[in-house]
Order: sequence, then structure tokens, then C-alpha cells
Amino acid sequence: MRRTFRIGLALLGAVVVFAYFNSASWLAPSPAGRPVLLAHRGLAQTFALDGVKADTCTASRIHPPEHPFLENTLASMRAAFEAGADIVELDIHPTTDGQFAVFHDWTLDCRTDGTGNTRDHSLADLKALDIGHGYTADGGKTFPFRGRGVGAMPSLDEVFGAFPERRFLIHIKSNEPADGETLAERLARLSAPQRNRLMVYGGARPVEAFHARLELPTTSGRRMQSCLLGYIALGWTGHMPRACANSIVLVPVNIAPWLWGWPNRFLARMRESGSIVFALGPWDGDGFSSGIDTADAFNRLPEDYAGGIWTNRIDRIAALVRRRDASSAGAAARR
Repeated sequence: MRRTFRIGLALLGAVVVFAYFNSASWLAPSPAGRPVLLAHRGLAQTFALDGVKADTCTASRIHPPEHPFLENTLASMRAAFEAGADIVELDIHPTTDGQFAVFHDWTLDCRTDGTGNTRDHSLADLKALDIGHGYTADGGKTFPFRGRGVGAMPSLDEVFGAFPERRFLIHIKSNEPADGETLAERLARLSAPQRNRLMVYGGARPVEAFHARLELPTTSGRRMQSCLLGYIALGWTGHMPRACANSIVLVPVNIAPWLWGWPNRFLARMRESGSIVFALGPWDGDGFSSGIDTADAFNRLPEDYAGGIWTNRIDRIAALVRRRDASSAGAAARR
């Protein structure tokens, strides 16, 4: 009995030692380069997060504006790239005339002077709307963007034409397989270099339909959950779940420490699997996570972190990255 116990204890110790050294971040190659910055919806107006649900009209609760840009517009994308974004995330809906409109909400009632489902309109109808109509920071006393967003809702084709050499993450705002199929057909007509700068995510059904027709990095809520839970369970062995391959992996900063080899070993494994990792703000337990939008959230990342950062405030976070890089360069020069 004692001998069996000692053997079991020795085996357990060997497994622990193996797991530690096989997943030790400090034994992974030192990260190179700076973080990849993703601007969520371009440079957009932010809003109070408390009590936000899927159907909350976030335009009616924005913070006092600090800049003149509205989400998902060509102007906001241009401002995001100029601020330092490497990738811009945008939202799409099919239109009745076979286009894709770039707009966040499933319905028009919150942000615009229109009504009804976004997908039930033609692109021409959507372009006639004022997408700044519903924004207010003071409970409806004033509407600082009203009248300034007429014609500002772009089509996906217009985005590609305006930024042919830029990287985008496209969010399919539905769970309809046909939307994934149609998007795959549209992206297949792009040149290979432009298409290979794109990534896609959204509902599981359209993303699976898209992925069956076109090989680009993709993810969905279901796939992200499968990837992260599978990795937490078996990552200590070096095994990579299939859901983590050629994927977009979103990691809240308060979940990251549970991932074997975070950050360097984890990032290296995901990179070898053809995936890109983006750090998010803390997960709140209700299925919602913010971006890395403040200095406090940014400082929760390791100093040499070189993965992706998902942010709603590219203007703030890009400046922090530049400041950190300048500080590191100055320290290296003094050594």
C-alpha cells in the first residue's frame, strides 16, 4: 500500500513538473514587436457599460463626446488608422438589394431617424438616414450628432475601396447561414492580398457557412468557448484544441492567467496554429467584456506583451503603446 502510494505521488510530481516546464512562459521565445491594435468599430463614441444588455440603446447613454466620430463610418475608420490601429472591426448587415451595409444595430430605431430591421432596407434607403440622430449624453436634452450623419452609413464595398491595403475584422450581425455564404462569395472576388488581410466572426451558423467556402481566420462565441475551455483543460500537455486553429482568440485579461503559458508560450502556440490573440477588458461573469480602454486595463497586460489588443479607445491605447515603447527604447539605450 505504501509503495503504491509513493509511486502514485512520484507520478503526480512528474506530471506537475512536466506541466510546469512544458507551459512555462519564461521558457518560450521572447516576444518580438509591439502589440497588434484592433479598433472596435473604428474611433467611436463610448458609453456607460453598467446594465447594458443585447437590446440596450447605447447611443442614448454615451459619454460626453471627446471627438467628432461615429462608429462604423469611413471617417471613424480613417481616424482609427491614423491614431495607430492595425485592424478595424466593423459590423455588417445584408440589404434588400444584395449589398452589405456597415452598421452595428439589428434595428434602426436607436441611432438613426429610421425604423425597422436594418436588413429589411435597401442600401439607398439606409444612406438616406441620419446615423447620428439618436446620440445623446444628457438623457435627451441635447443631440450633438443629429443632422451630421446623413449619408454616412457605408457599404462594405465602399470600405474596401477606401482602404484597399488595410486589415479588417468583419462581424456578421446575424445567425443566418445565408449571410455567411453571401459574404464568402463577395470576399472571393477580392484580390488574394486584400482578402488575406481580412478576418470574420459572428453567429456560429453564418461563420460555419462562411468557413466552409473560404479559408480565412474566423470565430464565433461557440468556437471561442470551445477553444479556451479545451486549452485550459489540456494546454499543459501542449495539445491545441481544433477550435483554436486558424482562429481569432479573444481573451479577457482576468481569464488570461488561467491559460497555460500566458502570455509568451500561449501566444507562440496560437501563432503556430495560425491564430491571432486579442486581449479584452475583464469578463464580468454575465457574458460581457469591455475592451482595453483605459490605462488601468492596459497595465494589466505584461510589459512585453506582443499579442493583439481589442480597444474602443484606439486614441488612448495607441498613445500608451507608443509611450511604453519609447520608455523601453530609452532604458535599452542606457544599458
